[in-house]
Amino acid sequence: MNRALDADELQSEFDAHARRYDLLVGANLGYHRDLRRAASRLGLREQGGGQRVLDLGCGTGASTAAVLAAYPLATVVGADASGGMLAAARGKQWPGSVSFVHARAERLAAAGVRGPFDAIFAGYLLRNVADPDAVLTDLLALLRPGGHLVLHDYTLDRRPLSRAVWTAVCWGVIIPAGLLTTGRTGLYRYLWRSVLDFDRVDALQDRLRRNGFTEVRAGSAGGWQRGVTHTVRGRRRLDGGTA
Repeated sequence: MNRALDADELQSEFDAHARRYDLLVGANLGYHRDLRRAASRLGLREQGGGQRVLDLGCGTGASTAAVLAAYPLATVVGADASGGMLAAARGKQWPGSVSFVHARAERLAAAGVRGPFDAIFAGYLLRNVADPDAVLTDLLALLRPGGHLVLHDYTLDRRPLSRAVWTAVCWGVIIPAGLLTTGRTGLYRYLWRSVLDFDRVDALQDRLRRNGFTEVRAGSAGGWQRGVTHTVRGRRRLDGGTA
């Protein structure tokens, strides 16, 4: 399964892997650390007290935990398209300030997700949606003036080495680990292909700017993920403008 998946197929794949997903990502020693670092860039004040965060594509709650590690007093709304992943998230212990919503990124309003949010965190999400520009436009509108969007994902730079490292890690580690833990490889072969097909990190920054975000910046993870995993941050204009 190296082809692109439509929204229903991708949701089904995530549902099928939900029970073992934490085990697999936990094998990547930098996964949770890098999520916490990315979440710390949401720009909230005073540990997040009195402020709302949308954790879009929250999955089993790893990104939700990262947001709370950085801002323990924030109110967090986690949203995900996969019912299986949300069931795993809801099965964990959370403070009363955390809630979860079953919703695709393209259909947040229909699921009752309303702004304004002081910040939005989207980990490993944007390359999985059919129309990234439409989603970014919607997210900009959900932010309060001055609020930040933080994207964290496998988003390659333009060095041939980064592409080679990503392919080697996928076929040497991620795909075999997926087979070992779940008996399936489709989702992880899709992961490999989707990263190669998505924006390079400079193009992703340009995409945010085209969709109205300002002060766009990117930073790379370290270790083997240097040039492979990036955190990209943009901001809604202080005057509330969306373009």
